[in-house]
Amino acid sequence: MSRGEGGSDDPRRGLPSVDRLARALGAADPSLPTWCAVAAARESVAEARAAPARRGPDLEARALARARELARPRPGRVVNATGVVLHTNLGRAVLAPGAAEAAARAGASCTDLELDLASGERGDRLGAVGTLLVELSGAEAALAVNNNAAALLLAVDALARGREVVVSRGELVEIGGSFRVPEIVERAGARLVEVGSTNRTHLEDYRRALGPQTGLLLKVHRSNFEQRGFVAEVGLPELVALGAECGVPVVEDLGSGTLVDLRRAGLPEASFAPARVALGADLVCLSGDKLLGGPQAGLLLGRRGAVAAARRSPLARALRLDKLTLAALDWTLRALLEGRADELPALRQLLEPVSAVEARARALAERLAKAARGRVAVALVPVRAAVGGGSLPGFALDSFAVELRAGAGASRLAAALRTAPVPLLGRVRGDALLLDARTLLPGDAEDCEASLATVLAHGDWETPC
Repeated sequence: MSRGEGGSDDPRRGLPSVDRLARALGAADPSLPTWCAVAAARESVAEARAAPARRGPDLEARALARARELARPRPGRVVNATGVVLHTNLGRAVLAPGAAEAAARAGASCTDLELDLASGERGDRLGAVGTLLVELSGAEAALAVNNNAAALLLAVDALARGREVVVSRGELVEIGGSFRVPEIVERAGARLVEVGSTNRTHLEDYRRALGPQTGLLLKVHRSNFEQRGFVAEVGLPELVALGAECGVPVVEDLGSGTLVDLRRAGLPEASFAPARVALGADLVCLSGDKLLGGPQAGLLLGRRGAVAAARRSPLARALRLDKLTLAALDWTLRALLEGRADELPALRQLLEPVSAVEARARALAERLAKAARGRVAVALVPVRAAVGGGSLPGFALDSFAVELRAGAGASRLAAALRTAPVPLLGRVRGDALLLDARTLLPGDAEDCEASLATVLAHGDWETPC
């Protein structure tokens, strides 16, 4: 055997066994579950065997860090000081405490999920939520599935499988995570027919595309980007009129919408889902965990026949909601019907006056200045906060943030705060880290202070000149 392939000079011969390394990890941190120590040891030894040069004296340190990462529950709580109200990477809308409690109760007990208590027979899992959605939206019927991409998939499958779906080229959006409207249409078993150009589409473009194989006219809201300049698009009323004239159903993928009228707060007209339903589309699809402020869900609102077709689709069972989500959605919809929208954190953050945000930011700045003890510079600054979650592109809210400047740099400070016991997330702007007060929840200020104090207790964070 040649040297370096198992001979005496092969660095892999000195690697510890998985069992020995796991015991060392357990001794270094007795709080680690055994499975975490074993899994991290196995992974680290395998990596060192594959790349002997990485072994080094820090093998145990890397394994310990990995074991601690495995031991951390996921998803775990973080403080959102980014200013992005519906931050996709942070779980979008925060549930109201009442909604979270409803989900916990449903999960911790048996429920009448699919039981009619009056008759003792099997009941309708989605009947109650459907009734609430009808009351809120004014639609003839409604259905809830597990997210809005699923709602669109189900709508196309139910109304246009094996046929053509006509959509403007300017609305062929990618909705995040590389999921694109053309791919969803294809997976639903329909053929996409693109009309118009990227920046301009006219009603006549749709009309020319109609034929014996046309199954659906689709309008997609550009929820995560906007077009300006020499642009034109066909409004939903015109598309509905064309569909009625030619006997072709019309579906609008609204993406993000509300069931309470927030137009008075400056939100765009198209964000109010009941107004879109009233324009006559066969189905309007929207998310439950964005502007609506509830749990992840996809809502289909519209005509009775179209919703019934969606319910009959074999995909409906694969896309159905579980009892925890249904409980949280039920609570959220009842709160909206009862005029308690201010109990939903996402809606509260969107509607909160900037003066209240400024007062909270000022109090946070005072806390953080005490924790900083001069090691970082702390200041109060006005900022603009994005809605996020693929909602309302180009729309921003006035806000206030605490600005932190460290000699070691904003990026290093941001990275350190992400590793705090309660990770603190802000946004870097130039050489400063901004902690936006608009997205802070009750109790977050104390965690911000504790996280900063913990981070500043280690390393050099000299205040810049």
